[in-house]
Amino acid sequence: MKLQKVTVAAAAALVLSLSAAGCSSDGGDTSSGDKKVTIGIKFDQPGIGLKTPDGKYTGFDVDVATYVAKELGHDPGDIVWKEAKSADRETLLQRGDVDFIAASYSITPKRAEKVDFAGPYLLAHQDVLIRADDDSIKKPEDLNNKKLCSVTGSTSAQNVKTKIAPKAQLQEYGGYSECLTGLENKVIDALTTDNSILAGYAAQPEFKGKFKLGGFKMSNENYGIGVQKGSDLKAQINTALEKMVKDGSWAEAVKKNFGPANFQSGPAPKIGVIVS
Repeated sequence: MKLQKVTVAAAAALVLSLSAAGCSSDGGDTSSGDKKVTIGIKFDQPGIGLKTPDGKYTGFDVDVATYVAKELGHDPGDIVWKEAKSADRETLLQRGDVDFIAASYSITPKRAEKVDFAGPYLLAHQDVLIRADDDSIKKPEDLNNKKLCSVTGSTSAQNVKTKIAPKAQLQEYGGYSECLTGLENKVIDALTTDNSILAGYAAQPEFKGKFKLGGFKMSNENYGIGVQKGSDLKAQINTALEKMVKDGSWAEAVKKNFGPANFQSGPAPKIGVIVS
């Protein structure tokens, strides 16, 4: 019994000493946690999420994520940007590799089984990008007998051929940049994917004035911010998004990133309302 009393006393002393160390003012305080926040974005989508050659990050999703992070108590210097490719997004969240993801991440029932979504913060639509001087494509059906480009593995062009323009001639390229080159050189007639992505490319300085959006709304894509299933961050991010819209920062970000392409975003979507 005497040995047990000594052991308990020693354990109590150890706990007290560890508590004192944790409350020290010499940089050893761990009670506030790590100030860093890791955010998943696209690295290869101009206007949405782009890592530039000089190591900077630009785009609408970057601006939204930076605003949200600030509302969560993080300065821009606290942010660690991590590439979130489309196929990897759920895995990154489930493993805890990122705190949240803003990467042209459409909210779908299948994805919502694995992760939670704050938002939506942007309602995008499938559209087409055509040459600025091309007046032959005024409605989706005009894509019949036109050479329609999309990237390999995308379902956008196939959706058009199946549901809207069965005589469209599908052209699959390795990336959107290749489609744009083909469009510029008149090898193809139109490029299709989300209008926000198309606007981001068209807004780049080297393409200014060369392309225009068709203005077709062939689908609804509700962009949300992905978080781990059951995370308290969902409610906090929704509050931040509502503030961003209210103070005008959301509209400024739309104009900054998509304005040169005459992107018609419409009003900011209401939090929790998914347009099917």
